[in-house]
Amino acid sequence: MDINVSGAKIYFRIPFLGGYINITQTAVSLLAVTLILIIAAYFLGRNLKKRPGRVQVVTEKLVNMLYGMVEDTMGKHNLKFAPYIGTLFLSSIVGTLLGMTQIFRSTTADLSVTLAWALVTSVMVWYSNIKNFGFKAWLKGFTEPIVVMTPMNIVSEIAQPISLAFRHFGNVAGGGVLTSLVYAALAMVSNLLFGWLPGLLGNIPFFTAGIPAFLSIYFDLFSGFVQALVFSLLTMVYVGTANPPPEELPKTSDKSQA
Repeated sequence: MDINVSGAKIYFRIPFLGGYINITQTAVSLLAVTLILIIAAYFLGRNLKKRPGRVQVVTEKLVNMLYGMVEDTMGKHNLKFAPYIGTLFLSSIVGTLLGMTQIFRSTTADLSVTLAWALVTSVMVWYSNIKNFGFKAWLKGFTEPIVVMTPMNIVSEIAQPISLAFRHFGNVAGGGVLTSLVYAALAMVSNLLFGWLPGLLGNIPFFTAGIPAFLSIYFDLFSGFVQALVFSLLTMVYVGTANPPPEELPKTSDKSQA
């Protein structure tokens, strides 16, 4: 995983309205993630057959798993959100794994990325609450159970996307920083123990072979998958709560009265 503690590098700047738009490592990595997902969707979705081959069978199985997870968590009436949940999950996984190439930066190691996802989810939740229960009922929710709780309810509403973003970002970025520190420490130990060797042998960081790779497997593969799954599950819970089954929704007259 390629993590720069000081943040993403700026490759170049584009003049815009008297200022500049910075094109950073993260922006390039996001473009790479988008291209990877588009290309994968194109090749996996073309030439579909009634008698599928192995690739089509696996693809259909994964898609069915996604829709099944959305139905179990959010209800059958919310299956329309499955493409959004799937996009979040795949963007997170691919964005995290991209850091293992040592060419691109992990997109999820940038707070601006996870915060943008969390804000989109929060806007969907707010919109769904207003659409399903009415604007007055949505505002009334900030004053319940008592008016004194209004500041707490507002803070809680703001904290939801922030905690969602920081949880994902913190685990990925923290893992990358830890791996980098361990790598640097092992290189220093190698230099102290073998620096006296003649020629190129004294410059080979022997201790850096293996251990950082195992850490990367944990933080990039295992932890990255878990964080993508947790982010997707929390998104389903938040959006699903704002979109209850049709029979539980108030009637149009009730919305206007609320």
